[in-house]
Amino acid sequence: MRAMTDSTGPRPVPAMSPAPSPTPSPGPAPGSEPAPLAVIVTGGGSGIGRATARAFAAQGAKVLVVGRTEDALAQTAEGCADMRVLVADVASPDGPQAVVNAALREFGRIDVLVNNAAVAGMETLQTVDRDAVARQFGTNLTAPLFLVQSALGALEKSRGIVVNVGTAATLGLRAAPTGALYGASKVALDYLTRTWAVELAPRGIRVVGVAPGVIDTGIGVRMGMTPEGYREFLTGMGGRVPVGRVGRPEDVAWWIVQLARPEAGYATGMVVPVDGGLSLV
Repeated sequence: MRAMTDSTGPRPVPAMSPAPSPTPSPGPAPGSEPAPLAVIVTGGGSGIGRATARAFAAQGAKVLVVGRTEDALAQTAEGCADMRVLVADVASPDGPQAVVNAALREFGRIDVLVNNAAVAGMETLQTVDRDAVARQFGTNLTAPLFLVQSALGALEKSRGIVVNVGTAATLGLRAAPTGALYGASKVALDYLTRTWAVELAPRGIRVVGVAPGVIDTGIGVRMGMTPEGYREFLTGMGGRVPVGRVGRPEDVAWWIVQLARPEAGYATGMVVPVDGGLSLV
């Protein structure tokens, strides 16, 4: 594992200073062994992002794991020789291109882009402010848009795939008065998933989504819940999920890895609920 920091990060590393965008390498020659997948996972410091990065690495992929906290990313990459760490804010103006440039410098290609980074809050209509809107939509919607735009050339050369991580709450069209911004941003991301699937299919790029249900990632505490309150929430929700439990990050990571496999090449535009059936009840 080698840590990197882009020019917008807290501790710039000379090796990661701005540079012209590298040219992606072509795919393997006919009849040769396919190259290991080159994967970008954003929001990789914990939860679904961490589980996804490690699941791809376990399959032999080369992974660039991106996040804002170097220590958390280092924990994700521990024991993974082919994983690289990039400290970057994907919501910053230069963040998406910095991520793509780093992946191309490290791997020479991009096969899979997992847009997992997300920010949530507990605002109501009466308490929300412009900063909260900019923060959540910037990370949950704008960042994926410009990451895909920045990676288009590389994804076209590799006939790659984009996986957008949404939320199953939007599939059932349930209201969430204290999570309206998060839900609205994820509904919009689902729409982009379907639209990009049609727009990019002629270029050989697939776009799919996964919609996790209640997953034990610790996000409730980061949103402002007490640890005790978060555990009570998970216990209560587990009783409502048809399969009888809340999800684990690995439950979602498995689906992301499967959707990125060549055998899934006929699937595009879908948003797969990974919620234990919660969106059905």
